[in-house]
Amino acid sequence: MSQAIEEEMIPGYTAGRYYPTRIGEILKDRYQVVGKLGFGASSTVWLARDMDYRRYVALKIFITSASMGQQLDDEPKIYKLIEDAPRKHPGRKYVRSLLDSFDNSVDEDQHRCLVHPPLWESVLDFLFRNPVQRLPTPILAVTLHRLFLALDYLHTQCKIIHTDIKADNIMFGIDDDSVLSDFENNELQDPCPRKHSEDIQPDIYRAPEVILQVPWSYSVDIWNVGCVIWNLYEGGSLFSGQDPEYQNYRSRAHLAGMIRLLGPPPSSFLARGNLTQKFFSDEGDLYAKDLVGEHISLEQRENSLEGEEKEMFLRLVRKMLQWEPEKRSSAMELEQDEWMQAELHK
Repeated sequence: MSQAIEEEMIPGYTAGRYYPTRIGEILKDRYQVVGKLGFGASSTVWLARDMDYRRYVALKIFITSASMGQQLDDEPKIYKLIEDAPRKHPGRKYVRSLLDSFDNSVDEDQHRCLVHPPLWESVLDFLFRNPVQRLPTPILAVTLHRLFLALDYLHTQCKIIHTDIKADNIMFGIDDDSVLSDFENNELQDPCPRKHSEDIQPDIYRAPEVILQVPWSYSVDIWNVGCVIWNLYEGGSLFSGQDPEYQNYRSRAHLAGMIRLLGPPPSSFLARGNLTQKFFSDEGDLYAKDLVGEHISLEQRENSLEGEEKEMFLRLVRKMLQWEPEKRSSAMELEQDEWMQAELHK
């Protein structure tokens, strides 16, 4: 019996929806497939040679167009907004570009292909290679500097909310093409398995306004980054959302974790939520208050820093983790934060 390809391990996998990509295959008479970079529920990603420009590119090949529906056009539309936005913003270079897009046919099915500059390693991959599984302070500061500039560009110039910031889609770029040449040679001799890069945002990063259905905007990205920072720097999640009664994620347990860390939400914030009455009484008490437990502050959660450095870092985190979206700092304000500037200029 032949071994299952990686996509077949995804829950809900349906045979025939993925394009049967072969190493060495040439798409659009231009892009020669070199090796596999990743896969997810709706696409596979491949390293390829652009024979017209003698460069490496990344090919994202979606499942059959009929399976994607309207979603198929969403990503190209977003890249069109980015392409049409002003290019002088310092965050533009930290946002991935779309080089080309085309449809590729097999039998009677069509598969949309997006072409991007190649990126080599995600922050998540870097964490897994680090024995302590946390980013060193200088690398965290540089990563956040680029992330905040990229978000400011998306928010202010493109009017785009990202909504899916996590360690496995914050990518390190490549300055030297030789690393891709080495990958190509190794891939031809010994094809290697690649990580599953799922497209769905983890529940634990959801902002409170998303859970309660308060109208949300750019500040959901800021909350998201605050949660991701803790994963990257502290080696654990601020919120798990694990409900002991159901033995899995539940929004009520997530809200309980927020209250345990941040205190109760303001009544003015709760008044705006369409789902507030599902979780809170008229007095603003969480129905599942037994899940809240004893208050644990950020100072108690953070145990690797000391003195002024710890205070500065936690002030940065608090600027993002605010119940009320309007009280969270903007991406550019965070880029100018005192902890950020101190670390970047050491």
